[in-house]
Amino acid sequence: MKSLVEGTLPVQQINIVRHTILEDGNFPNNGRLPLVVYRKALRLPADEDRGKAVAEIFESNGWVNSWEDGIFDYHHYHSNAHEVLGIIQGSGRIQFGGPNGISLLLEEADVVVIPVGVAHKNISEEGDLVCVGAYPLDQSYDLKRGLREEREEAVRNIDAVPLPEADPLYGVNGPLMKNWINEPGKIDDLP
Repeated sequence: MKSLVEGTLPVQQINIVRHTILEDGNFPNNGRLPLVVYRKALRLPADEDRGKAVAEIFESNGWVNSWEDGIFDYHHYHSNAHEVLGIIQGSGRIQFGGPNGISLLLEEADVVVIPVGVAHKNISEEGDLVCVGAYPLDQSYDLKRGLREEREEAVRNIDAVPLPEADPLYGVNGPLMKNWINEPGKIDDLP
């Protein structure tokens, strides 16, 4: 799969932050694949449709079914798809992992790749937070809210979700691939 990142699309060098999000009660999370945050990864166009530009980057790397909106203000996760979010406006403190999870400030131009099963929730925002979300090719998301009756099926679904074929920003040789595919679960060897 060819990445358009090398062309004229708005992506730059990044600072990577990784977190392994362990199980938390009814939120299965994902102790095998880390949450990966790309700090200031996007050079957002000032005079174009930012959402469209970011969606095109994701799509060029096999992350599709994109949408543009905020992040839900309740804990939720997807049991059948990984998710990428690119922040195109504002900033927000997002909690990952459920009520006892970590909270991270995501700002304009940040990108976060959320492994299947990891809960997330917008707990506060500034400047009308807007992001573009997408999912790996052939994965369509469900919406789970951490209910006890969801748990058994969700765990089966999570175990069956394949790894993506490419990093949503940098293609088949991107940092996500080095982290998730070459050495799943090992989080200290990213460049």
